[in-house]
Amino acid sequence: MNVVLDDRLLIEELLVGVPRSGVQLHTTVYWYYRACRAAVLSAGGYLSGPFRELQLLDQQRAIGAMLQLPERIGLPPTRQLVPLMVEIAERHPKLNLLNLEAAAAARALAATIWLSPEVAKGVLPAVLDGERLAWEIVTPK
Repeated sequence: MNVVLDDRLLIEELLVGVPRSGVQLHTTVYWYYRACRAAVLSAGGYLSGPFRELQLLDQQRAIGAMLQLPERIGLPPTRQLVPLMVEIAERHPKLNLLNLEAAAAARALAATIWLSPEVAKGVLPAVLDGERLAWEIVTPK
């Protein structure tokens, strides 16, 4: 089963791991960028919080892990996503790039999107429901 992790759950996977059995993990370029930005710039908020809780050496290792995404976490190819993003944008013209990419990734990979509680409060769940794409809330530790 393919799963697409949002930015907060990607951070969780790289820091401590997410519970999974028999799933192939993926993320999107936009979520990967936001996770890296949070790790490196530590701007505050729910994305950078897990990094601030680490000791300095562990924090440096975690940032290194973010900047070199492990091969076990897939990134859907852009050439496949862009046409799907355009198709979804026709039905949801006000949807931003982050959410378009997430929905397109779920479609391209026939994947379930795992959303952290913070992301699940946004507009993406309604769009995923409208597109008949699977999603669930996964709470980080």
